[in-house]
Amino acid sequence: MSRRPQSEPIVPPGPTPVDGGVAELLGDADRDGSWVLLVDGTPQSHVDLADPSHLEFEYVRRMGHALDLAAEEGRPVDAVHLGGGALTLPRYVAVTRPGSRQRVVEIDQPLTDLVRAHLPLPRGARIRVRAADARAGLAALPPASADVVVSDVFAGARTPAHLTSVEYAREARRVLRPGGVLLANVADGPPLRFARAQVATLRAVFAHVCLVAEPGTLRGRRFGNLVAVASDAELPVAALVRRCAADPVPSRVVEGTDLDRFVGRALPVHDADAVASPEPPEGVFSR
Repeated sequence: MSRRPQSEPIVPPGPTPVDGGVAELLGDADRDGSWVLLVDGTPQSHVDLADPSHLEFEYVRRMGHALDLAAEEGRPVDAVHLGGGALTLPRYVAVTRPGSRQRVVEIDQPLTDLVRAHLPLPRGARIRVRAADARAGLAALPPASADVVVSDVFAGARTPAHLTSVEYAREARRVLRPGGVLLANVADGPPLRFARAQVATLRAVFAHVCLVAEPGTLRGRRFGNLVAVASDAELPVAALVRRCAADPVPSRVVEGTDLDRFVGRALPVHDADAVASPEPPEGVFSR
């Protein structure tokens, strides 16, 4: 991806048509050098160009904790990101794990072009972006070729149905190396039927799964983003608990018997009965 000198001022282009709607880059008034990408008014990504290790969105910070624990500190990884947006997590990995090789699958080429043109990548970042559907892009990858797969795909404010099934999770497991980690953004609200089914789906494929979310979301009080972490290797739950508890907005890590209770009678989802994630209530993601 092309880069501009960091000293060159960024002039946002204003509302820009992309395949997914109308995209806009807005400067973050509370943090110099930071930008928010919106699509049809919904915040999709936050990027701090001066400090790509800063993760503003709470659920993205939780994903960052899981990425930090996916391998020894600072060790380069091979990462696959399904859903690109403004490439927040690829930037994060590039600066926290220099030398990492990263592949991004983002279906919206005009959106990628907008990000390329106006939000430069960190120096030395090894990030390749392919314009494709997330599942098709995943299926095209070689087996055992990634240490981490990040699934954070939205069409508008919903995750497409074909990215919520056992068959999709199996494709991610196929691409992961032994002990690799899948991170999935799960957006849901009361009564959390979708999230419970997504955990059941991942548990049907992976040996170990945990769920990370803000307590109010976990209790079904509000719509929000839950982060599912899955692997065939034992997860570093204790370390994840410590990191999530220390965040400005603390979150809970649910696993074991607590996760059994959360899932309840929810069943794994297959392609034949998969549905998109719920539409968020109006105003939930407004800015």
